[in-house]
Amino acid sequence: MALPLTMDQILCMNGEGKASYAKNSFVQEKVMSKAKPVLQETLRELYLDSFPECLKLADLGCSSGPNTLLLLREIIDSIDVIRKQLNKKEPMFQMFLNDLFRNDFNAVFRSIPSFYEELRREKGGDFGPCFIAAMPGNFYGRLFPDRYLHFIHSSYSVHWRSQVPGNFVSEFGSHLNKGNIYLARTSPKSVLEAYLDLFKRDMTLFLTSRSKELVPGGHMVLTMIGRYMSVNLPDDQVSSVLELLGMTVSDMVQEGLIEEEKLDNCNMPCYLPTPEEVRKVIQEEGSFHITRFETFIVSWDAEMGDGDLRARGKYEAASMRAIAEPILAVHFGEEVMDDLFERFARKVSRYMELHKGEYLNILVSVKNR
Repeated sequence: MALPLTMDQILCMNGEGKASYAKNSFVQEKVMSKAKPVLQETLRELYLDSFPECLKLADLGCSSGPNTLLLLREIIDSIDVIRKQLNKKEPMFQMFLNDLFRNDFNAVFRSIPSFYEELRREKGGDFGPCFIAAMPGNFYGRLFPDRYLHFIHSSYSVHWRSQVPGNFVSEFGSHLNKGNIYLARTSPKSVLEAYLDLFKRDMTLFLTSRSKELVPGGHMVLTMIGRYMSVNLPDDQVSSVLELLGMTVSDMVQEGLIEEEKLDNCNMPCYLPTPEEVRKVIQEEGSFHITRFETFIVSWDAEMGDGDLRARGKYEAASMRAIAEPILAVHFGEEVMDDLFERFARKVSRYMELHKGEYLNILVSVKNR
């Protein structure tokens, strides 16, 4: 039996062109905007506690595109307001951008000169020196020296797992998650338990690693996609947009466009936890004190379709393609991707005629003990 593929081997965002993450990350931008008040409050508490001369920060799972430097800009603006209120000198900023080794860091670096120029133009040079560096690597493990960082941020990254949970093959050789690419109503309890167990192990390692890298009293803000606890959904509703994507693949299997065996062997390396599961793993790991814990809703298309269901389906399909295509292409082949996501866009549009397509987002701010 082949070993499960690691996240390093299969996970990356689409790089260039119309289907790129850079051109289709509007949902992620909307989420960051909704999380901004908690980010500002956390930074204020951090700055009031320590007044560091050089504020050392890390963004884990930064990807590439217009959102990559958006966080740093919001941090600089927030600290600028605080230090003016307190009549303090602007600190220096050292920002580490983290993602897996296949991330397009070169695209990020090419955007840094214009980022600096925009800051100088708007602030007139009235901001601390800002040093930006890459720190490639898997965040399910150590990335930085002990007690090195003041603040860690991660948005829409920690719901990705370190690997595919498993092949889900029974002792009799049958596929336990047959016909699905993720958890669905037809998934047996053993599949849910395997996903949940991997989530607990990954997040425990993530939290332990970050607690060692943060200074005492350092802060961390995490945003991830979650799911509701209830599984008693009507027959015409799905538990997540990934279930709807899996149904699209299943349709293509029925039409002979994708081999059934390929579908049965595909399980997405992510897990959308419930708020209760997130809270519990933080409390049980024990390194952090929870200072804020919230949930909020963002529509699948971040309301980009302006009520036009056909447009909303296309926006969500473009957003999902930017994220999932590299994984799906490994399983099903690049030649079916256009057809797959065109079908998915239509399926999303039909679904939104009857239901709200929404992401439940979990927002957590924690402080290192």
